[in-house]
Amino acid sequence: MARLTEEQIVQIKQSVSLLDIATEQGHQLKKEGSDFVLLCPFHPENTPSCKITPSKNLFHCFGCGEGGSVIDWVQKTEKLSFRKACEKLLERIGQTVQLDNSFKEGILNPESSPAELMNSVVEFYHQTLKSSPEAQQYLESRGIYHTELIETFKLGFANRTLGYHLPSKGSNAGKSLREQLKQLGILREKTGHEHFNGSIVVPILNEADEVTEMYGRKVTRDTQLTKGTALHTYLPGPHVGIWNYQAFQSHREMILCESLIDAMTFWVHGFRNVTATYGTQGFTQELQQAFTHYPIEKIYIAFDRDEAGNRAAEQIATKLSELERVVYRVNFPHNMDANQYANQVQPAKEHLAEVLRKAEWLAGKEPLKLDNLPPTDEEVERSSSCASLHPLHTVHPEHNLISLAAPVAQAASSEHEILLNFAEREYRIRGLEKNQSYDQLKINLLIKQDNYFHVDTLDLYSAKQRQVYLKQASIELGLNLDVLKPEIGQVLMHLEGLQDEHLQKSKAEQHATPIMSDDELDKAMALLQTPNLCDQLLQDFERCGVVGEHTNKLVAYLAATSRKLDKPLAIMVQSSSAAGKSSLMEAVLAMMPPEEKIQYSAMTGQSLFYMGESDLQHKILAIAEEEGAHNTSYALKLLQSEGEVTIASTGKNPATGNLETQEYRVEGPVMLFSTTTAIDIDEEL
Repeated sequence: MARLTEEQIVQIKQSVSLLDIATEQGHQLKKEGSDFVLLCPFHPENTPSCKITPSKNLFHCFGCGEGGSVIDWVQKTEKLSFRKACEKLLERIGQTVQLDNSFKEGILNPESSPAELMNSVVEFYHQTLKSSPEAQQYLESRGIYHTELIETFKLGFANRTLGYHLPSKGSNAGKSLREQLKQLGILREKTGHEHFNGSIVVPILNEADEVTEMYGRKVTRDTQLTKGTALHTYLPGPHVGIWNYQAFQSHREMILCESLIDAMTFWVHGFRNVTATYGTQGFTQELQQAFTHYPIEKIYIAFDRDEAGNRAAEQIATKLSELERVVYRVNFPHNMDANQYANQVQPAKEHLAEVLRKAEWLAGKEPLKLDNLPPTDEEVERSSSCASLHPLHTVHPEHNLISLAAPVAQAASSEHEILLNFAEREYRIRGLEKNQSYDQLKINLLIKQDNYFHVDTLDLYSAKQRQVYLKQASIELGLNLDVLKPEIGQVLMHLEGLQDEHLQKSKAEQHATPIMSDDELDKAMALLQTPNLCDQLLQDFERCGVVGEHTNKLVAYLAATSRKLDKPLAIMVQSSSAAGKSSLMEAVLAMMPPEEKIQYSAMTGQSLFYMGESDLQHKILAIAEEEGAHNTSYALKLLQSEGEVTIASTGKNPATGNLETQEYRVEGPVMLFSTTTAIDIDEEL
């Protein structure tokens, strides 16, 4: 029987237009930029969510998750097998199925040893991945589509085509080869189907570089799989082998992950000293022996932050501490793993370094705090004997000694300037207060020694900017990089502490509720009980320079004060342009406590729905011009009449990454204050 060649499959995907196929099938397509959208043929819908990208000849439905090449489209829409779909598409380009000579060339040879045959299968899957857009898309979605990773660890993809590269089932060679593949676990015993069908395949090797295990991860969306289908698959039998075995031979510190996806996430971001267990209960005897045999000093357990992950981390820490190893627990956000975390933060490398730096000590002798971070390969520019040391160390390769950088001493500093001293050098930092989040640490940094100095602006969280800054500073000051690196490291940590204090203080001040003193309270109550309170309010307005319009000022003031009621009043000041309506509103708002008012020039249609649930409760919402609130008038009406607004919106679940319906609620009551030049106004507002 003639067999499909890999070249023919690639040619189909490149030569047969998916757009033409969909058009011929009668689908109504609408151009959207460089793509086309249509109603998805794989699930019921009223709004088009399926997109065809002609430049890549791929499709993807954002509603049900179906996607792939033109072959996948024909398979699914016409209910054909992979082979039948390929045969039909080959006819469009005037070709027929040809004989595949892969077997004859010895790629899968029944005379091979089990180890050779396993290597041949790994190579076949590896080549398949490199020509499979669906597999590459999956790796991209997990943030690990990385050429060096794919080549180094021979990542592959099983897409049901292995059987096309085997001799006929009726031949002796075909029977022999299939039997061997069943014994290896590549084909299933009962059905003869590929064991890793539809999965990314990661080979795992033993110390002799022999493939002893394989891991498979389905690329189909979890919700599209048949109930009971396993997402994660291994070869039958006990787990043998360790992923990234070579890391044990060149590092003193190791990151231990719960899954290979998490371990590969660390790897692609520069943390090459990483390996993985076979799940929470998969810390094998072989792994334990590796930690015993090699001089690993510290282990960072980076398991999922859930109950199972925490329990497994404690158990493994107990075993490793018996080997006199120091063990840390890497703490991701609750119910999150390394891959999810890395895909939600930017830059991922810096944030991964941060969670490693803040890892919690679990077991073993607790070391100095400064020695608490496994480095990335880019940070290791030292001798191989010191390959895994922390960047805050000064290394002397000729003696293989480690000495901590000189302690930092803070000199006189002002609100906008920080001075730090290291031996003969002075560091001046400006601009720290401008950093309003933990995502960056952008400063102006000057290093001075005697009459020499170097100054520049950089983000300390950017490895590239640090490297450029250090290189130039070493030239300007005539110093070795190993002198400046540990000092910059300590500057970074010192500034992180100051930044954290500043952000925490700002957050506390932002949410703090002012408290009146007893004296202030007595004066306020006395004012409220004054018989001529209204006259006194008008006098206060005049002292502030707002004269006339007595009635308007009083009505607006009382309406603003009604924010405390269950049903506050609303004010709209209507006049011609330049008549002073804005001045009136500003004068009244100036009389209100700053924490009691929220003021905008305009609001977009859905902006109101995404405010904090209680941010507007008993507050003044002031909008400079009614026209600026036109798009959100419906939401404002609901807020007035119903006392709250709600909206259902699609968002991504931070734990699973799946899209789901999320509800946003904003509660009132709220006092509305606006101005307008319009002749006709919305009476409901």
